[in-house]
Amino acid sequence: MTIAETTVFEALESNVRGYCRSWPTVFDTASGAWLTDENGKEFLDFFAGAGTLNYGHNNPVFKKALVDYIMADGITHALDMSTVAKRRLLETMRDLVFVPRGLDYKVQFPGPTGANAVEAALKLARKVTGRTTVLNFTNAFHGMTLGALSVTGNAAKRAGAGVPLVHATPMPYDGYLDEPEDFSWMRRALDDSSSGLDKPAAVIVETVQGEGGVNVARAEWLRALAELCSARGILLIVDDVQMGCGRTGGFFSFEVAGITPDIVCLSKSISGYGLPMALVLMRRELDQWAPGEHNGTFRGNNAAFVTAEVA
Repeated sequence: MTIAETTVFEALESNVRGYCRSWPTVFDTASGAWLTDENGKEFLDFFAGAGTLNYGHNNPVFKKALVDYIMADGITHALDMSTVAKRRLLETMRDLVFVPRGLDYKVQFPGPTGANAVEAALKLARKVTGRTTVLNFTNAFHGMTLGALSVTGNAAKRAGAGVPLVHATPMPYDGYLDEPEDFSWMRRALDDSSSGLDKPAAVIVETVQGEGGVNVARAEWLRALAELCSARGILLIVDDVQMGCGRTGGFFSFEVAGITPDIVCLSKSISGYGLPMALVLMRRELDQWAPGEHNGTFRGNNAAFVTAEVA
């Protein structure tokens, strides 16, 4: 890297930049599992866009679909307007993801990031239940915006909020206790009015914690959590942003446990190509949004719809 190139990054890009500090080179092209820097040196990419590139860089099948769409003047930005690309994606989700699994979800396009999906899910859970508290788990990571950060366990990231992070109650994640957790303590806390724990609107959980250290919840623990939530009218939100889209075997990471979450958050590899895209899936009766009650300028990324449909 030349002095001029070093200067432009250091002089103009914020100190908040992180990953590039670990890889002191300037990348130029990418294909499959390989990155190539501007000097022609190749690097095997184990990072994969933090789980965004399940199918590799510039997957040729997705690239052809995207290039064909662009060359035909396909719509790129459409807010939440109805488009052919959106219709094809929804039909594909219905036919290939929902119907084979017996799922009756509706789909919300909340914005382009996983944090957007988490924020929408929390907001919807509170709207539907009329309650405010959300239970989260130790070492969880759900995003860097304030709502998502409130249910994130990383102390260093939480410290950057600058305001109190409220209306969230952390609980031990599976495997953090000496004995297998059977949720008896949580049941007592929820059922005992003197415990000080208000009945929560929802529980948000990663079936496998990614940022938190690749901690894997047992299927029986997830089933017990789902049963606890169902019995007490608490919504179960599964954050499948990192672990969904086939990263644990099935399309959804929770399939192995045989549970059906009330709300599911998807992002990262859902577009297939590394394009910004996120989805919130919700049980049909939970879709209680008023028109326009939750929106976002870039929730209609049709280029991502095209590659997602192919993926």
